[in-house]
Amino acid sequence: MILGMSLSTFTAMHVAISLIGIGTGLIVLFGLISGQLLHFWNGLFLLTTVLTSVTGFLFPFKGVTPGIKIGIVSLVMLAVAIAALYLFHLAGAGRTTFVITAAISLYLNVFILIVQLFEKVPALHALAPTQSEPPFQIAQVVVLVIFLVLTVIAARKFRSAPSAVA
Repeated sequence: MILGMSLSTFTAMHVAISLIGIGTGLIVLFGLISGQLLHFWNGLFLLTTVLTSVTGFLFPFKGVTPGIKIGIVSLVMLAVAIAALYLFHLAGAGRTTFVITAAISLYLNVFILIVQLFEKVPALHALAPTQSEPPFQIAQVVVLVIFLVLTVIAARKFRSAPSAVA
């Protein structure tokens, strides 16, 4: 039992929160690329992504796992993004800082999604049972490159955009 829920119920809740975080994160990222700050979506993305990491720490585990390390990095990035947005109101370098840290947090969520897909989806698991095989590595590298490109574009577009608010 975790937070009064069975492990399967808690896992389903965690996955739902994670998917909402990824979906809203993509909306935020594409908003930033178009030079827009989407307040509702930003708040929902940041909240669900924080909840994703926090609930991830509640699963039973032994020792420090790669998932725990990624969760810690994600929470640090989220803390910086939240401070840049809500504490410093994107002043000065805060605009670029927000874009980069929010994008890193989103990328880390997608990275874990790919790991989970290769673990849980039989067809993908058959392609890369240890996640050291080329199909897994190629998937992760392609996603990393996509995120790098989108983050650079978003940082440039949002930095140069007027303080657009939607």
